[in-house]
Amino acid sequence: MALAGSAILLMAAAPADILAAPGRPADMVALDAGRMPAAVLAQSLIRPGARVMDVMAGQGYYSELLARHVGRKGKLFAVEPPNYMDNPKTVEGWAALQKRNPNVELIVGAPGETAIPEGLDAAFFHLTYHDLYWQSEKFKYPRTDVDAYNARLFQALKPGGVVLIIDHYGVPGMDARAQADKTHRIDEAVVKADMARAGFRFAGSVPILEMAGDDPTKLVFDPALRGKTNRFYYRFVKP
Repeated sequence: MALAGSAILLMAAAPADILAAPGRPADMVALDAGRMPAAVLAQSLIRPGARVMDVMAGQGYYSELLARHVGRKGKLFAVEPPNYMDNPKTVEGWAALQKRNPNVELIVGAPGETAIPEGLDAAFFHLTYHDLYWQSEKFKYPRTDVDAYNARLFQALKPGGVVLIIDHYGVPGMDARAQADKTHRIDEAVVKADMARAGFRFAGSVPILEMAGDDPTKLVFDPALRGKTNRFYYRFVKP
């Protein structure tokens, strides 16, 4: 189904057992209220049996939910920068997650330096697209050639494949690398322009995570803002 402008495709809600099935760590479940994962998945255009890549998956919050969403006939590739795996607790957490979800494959490597699985139906960025513009010697995170990465992503996706990007609204017009370094936000216009250059078609905005009162100049890790930032949810499709 073709989408235009900011239209929202109404789909059946994600099955309740995706969230309620046993095994999810309590600290992950506690994030559900602010992240609204059932609504996010319901609007994702991702179908059961899909091959999905979760880019910079962190502790695996969405990796587990996406793995359940696509089911045993689907596949979830979780891309994790190497520095995340320096923490033994993170390694243990991923081992437990994969035991609960055999359809999850963990790929350790920075996005710009790691091969992208072929034949993807979807790529998912949850609060991480801005990190394509971030770099840090301290955290062993290299600079990414964003256009080159998106070109590889376009090639890896099947025709009709979708890229889902949820991120913190940033200051309009601010340099993307400076903004990623200072506040871990991004100008949403940069995201749209990046995707258009790569060949993707904008397939709708889902405003379920937008919040009033957020200051786009503030660091997203500020305790007063954590989990309360104004976030956009954009979908892009490979023609």
